Amino acid sequence: MKVSGFTFVRNAIRYDYPVVESIRSILPLCDEFVVTVGNSDDKTRELIDGIGDPKIKIIDTVWDDTLRKGGRVLAVETDKAFAAVSPDSVWAFYLQADEVVHEKDLVTIREAMERYEHDDRVDGLLFRYLHFYGSYDYFGNSRDWYRHEIRVVRNMQSVHSWLDAQGFRKDGQKLNVVPVDAAIYHYGWVKPPARQQAKQQNFHRYWHGDAWMDKNISGKEEFDYANIDSLARFTDTHPAVMAERISMKNWTFDFDPACRNSGILHLLLHYFENLTGWRPGEYRNFRIVK
Repeated sequence: MKVSGFTFVRNAIRYDYPVVESIRSILPLCDEFVVTVGNSDDKTRELIDGIGDPKIKIIDTVWDDTLRKGGRVLAVETDKAFAAVSPDSVWAFYLQADEVVHEKDLVTIREAMERYEHDDRVDGLLFRYLHFYGSYDYFGNSRDWYRHEIRVVRNMQSVHSWLDAQGFRKDGQKLNVVPVDAAIYHYGWVKPPARQQAKQQNFHRYWHGDAWMDKNISGKEEFDYANIDSLARFTDTHPAVMAERISMKNWTFDFDPACRNSGILHLLLHYFENLTGWRPGEYRNFRIVK
């Protein structure tokens, strides 16, 4: 059973993406790893090449910066990487440049791939998410964070990245997936405040026009992490590949998990979710195979 990894990245150094850690986290599962490196203003290509693993295949791309609606350019770049995956791979494991897998989950993921290799009902595997925010010590626990997403897809030409590359669809239809007992550690909201602000200034260009950018993003030197509704303290372990990056953390962020900066409706929905496990109105870009 052949497995390919794939991702896209641009300006990883400038915007402090843990893309090296991301790639390394699933290399043990992959027979190859395709990375499309966009036209960058830093040494992102050298960074990826410096991983030094023969499994890695780098493809140079040029982003269409005119695609400024709904983050569409991110899906376009994802599809470029997916299209370069070897046709004889059964599964394709997608990670974004700020997503990492814990080594403790690799065996579970491999077993799921093997279990459903020949089950044509299954288009992909669904993962839980941990969204870290402000520092490596806190993660988001409100309704504003998505709880699950597809990260392993069957290698079919009919599968494409959907909308802003958060998930996938097959011929425009939701994928049929099975949940896997493994998590994606999402670190996109853990950067020094100045780096986070620079990322926001760049990132939102792919969703909003200049007027919105001038009103909401421009003119700030550092990102304000205090503007968050609810967080929980993280007491488990991070993936081992993140150890060096975490040890070099050079900013502080404190948050009182007892405080919830939410309206009454959100509070009621939060407590209901904790009691039942059900999130009313949750966006689900997938169908779970029974």
